[in-house]
Amino acid sequence: MSKAFVERIKSKLYYAGYKNIVVSFENGATVLNGELSSYEDIVKCGRIAVSKRSRGVVNKIRLIGHTPKPMRIPSFTDEKYEGETPDVLIIGGGIVGCAIARELSKYQLDIMLVEKESDLAMAQSSRNDGEIHPGIDLKLRSVKAKYNRLGNKMYTKLSSELGIKFERCGQTVLYTSSKQKALYPLLKLKGIFGRIPLKNLSKEKVSKIAPNVGFNHGGFSCPSAGIICPYQTTIALAESAAINGVEIALNCAVTEIINDGKAVKAVKTNRGAIVPKVVVNAAGVFSDTIAEWAGDRFFTIHPRKGTELILDKKANQDNRLTKTVIGIVPQKGSNTKGGGILPTIDKNLILGPNAKEVIEKEDDRTTRADVEEIWKKQAMTLPGLSRGDIITYFAGTRAPSYEEEFIIEKSKKIRNLVQAAAIQSPGLTAAPAIATEIASLVIKTIYQNEKIKVLPKENFKATRRPIPKVSEMSLDQRDNLIKKNPDYGEIVCRCEEISKGEILDALRGPIVVPHIDAIKRRVRPGMGRCQGGFCSPLVAEIISKECQIPIEEITKKGSTSQMFLGKTK
Repeated sequence: MSKAFVERIKSKLYYAGYKNIVVSFENGATVLNGELSSYEDIVKCGRIAVSKRSRGVVNKIRLIGHTPKPMRIPSFTDEKYEGETPDVLIIGGGIVGCAIARELSKYQLDIMLVEKESDLAMAQSSRNDGEIHPGIDLKLRSVKAKYNRLGNKMYTKLSSELGIKFERCGQTVLYTSSKQKALYPLLKLKGIFGRIPLKNLSKEKVSKIAPNVGFNHGGFSCPSAGIICPYQTTIALAESAAINGVEIALNCAVTEIINDGKAVKAVKTNRGAIVPKVVVNAAGVFSDTIAEWAGDRFFTIHPRKGTELILDKKANQDNRLTKTVIGIVPQKGSNTKGGGILPTIDKNLILGPNAKEVIEKEDDRTTRADVEEIWKKQAMTLPGLSRGDIITYFAGTRAPSYEEEFIIEKSKKIRNLVQAAAIQSPGLTAAPAIATEIASLVIKTIYQNEKIKVLPKENFKATRRPIPKVSEMSLDQRDNLIKKNPDYGEIVCRCEEISKGEILDALRGPIVVPHIDAIKRRVRPGMGRCQGGFCSPLVAEIISKECQIPIEEITKKGSTSQMFLGKTK
C-alpha cells in the first residue's frame, strides 16, 4: 500500500483531534499505535481508520493507566490431549464452532473442537435473545446479509434434524412517528433485492398483532423472523457432532500457537500440544488473539456489551402482549438493531439488548443503569409490561471488528488456517450457512496442502433424539412415559415442571457436563420464577448420585464456583 494511503489515514485522525497516533500498513491492514486517555476515543480512532483499500484495522492504541485483564482460562493443566493429530482443530465452542463441527462431521475426517470454558455456549451463544433475524436492517451486499439470508432458510430443516424447537413467529417493526411511513417503499425495494419478504401494516393490523403498543403509526412485518433457544441449539449441534465422531474437549484453552510464518505447526493448550492439519478460528471475542498467534491478524475485536431482561412466563400468557418479535425502526448510523421485545421459544419475554462499547472482552457484569435504560425504552413500546415480572437479567459481549463485518475466509498468509472470526449479531442466524462455507474451505485446504480428497461419510447420522419434555406432553403421553420410567413422574423443578428423568437424560447424553448451570442449559431446571432457589440442591443431589461425585464438589458452573462447603450433619 502506498505511503499516500498511510498519510491519508494519519490526516483523517489528525483533523479529528488525534495528533499523536502512529499509522502503519502491515499484512494488508491499517495498524494504529499510540496512547489515549479515553477508551471511547480509541474506538473512534479505529472507526476513522476503516477503508475499503485495507483488509482491516489493527488497533493497538493503549488506554493510559489501564492493564487489560488476561483471558479467563482453566486453573489446571494436564497432558490429556498432548500429541493429538486431528485433521481439523476447531477453536471455540459457541454456535459457530459447534455448527462447523457438525458440518465437518459429515465427512471422513478426524475432528477436534476445543473450548476453554467448562461447557459449550457459555459466552455469546447463551447471552443473546435467540432471534432468527430476517436481515432487513443489514447492508444488501454485506457478508452478514449473505449468510443471514442463507442461514435463516436452513433453520426449518436443521431444527427438525436436531430435535429442537423453532418457530417462525415473525417480527413486527413499529414506526415511532407518522413520518417514518415514507420509509416503507425503500424498505420494500430492499426486501425485494435482498429476498426478504415484507408486509406493510396499517394501524389496524398492528392493533390486532400487538394491541397494547405504546405508539401506533403503523409499521411493517418480516414473516421470516423466528425464535429459537440459542444455547440448546449450540449444545444440540455439538451433540450431533459428537454422535458423528467429533472429539469435544472442554476446559481446554489455547495458550499459544506455533507457526513458521507460512503454516501453523502446533497449538498449545493447558491440556497439551495438538498438531492439526488445519486450524479453524471460531474463537468469538478472542478471534483476533487467535489470528495473531497463528500469524495472520488483520483485524481487531472491540467488545460490545448487551444487557437483556427476562420476564416470567405469566407476563405474556396466551400471547396477551405479543405473539411476534416487536421492535422499532433503528436510529440511522447505529451499530445495533436497537433491541426489542421477544417472546422466547420457552414462552418467557426478553427485553433488550442495548449496546455499549467496553474495554474488557469478558465483561458480563450487569448494571442498574443498563437495566433502567432497557426498561424505560421497552416500556414505552409496550406499556402493559410490569416490572414485577422481571425474574432475572444478564449481559454478554459480542465480537465486532471495526469493519462491522464477518470474516469468513481461508488465510491469505497461513496455509492451514481458516477463519470464522468477528461474528456478532446476526451470528446465530448465519451460523449454519457459515458452517457450510467453512467446511468447504477446510476440505479445499486439506486437498491443497495434503493432496487428500475428503469424502462424505456414508453413515452420517443427521437426526438427534431430543430429551422428552414432560411439561409439554398430554396427560396420556405423560402417563405412558411415567409407566415406562417412573423418574419422569418425579418433578424436581416446580417452576418449569422439569422431572428427574429429564435431568438424568442430560447426564447420560453424548456430552456430559456435571454442574448445575450445564443441566440448566440442557433441560431448564432453575430457569423459572425462583431461579433455582428450590431445585438447585435437588439437581446437585441427582448429579452427585449419577456421576459419583461428592456433593461438596458439585459446582454451579465449573472451576471455582463451589456451592457447598461441607456437611452440617
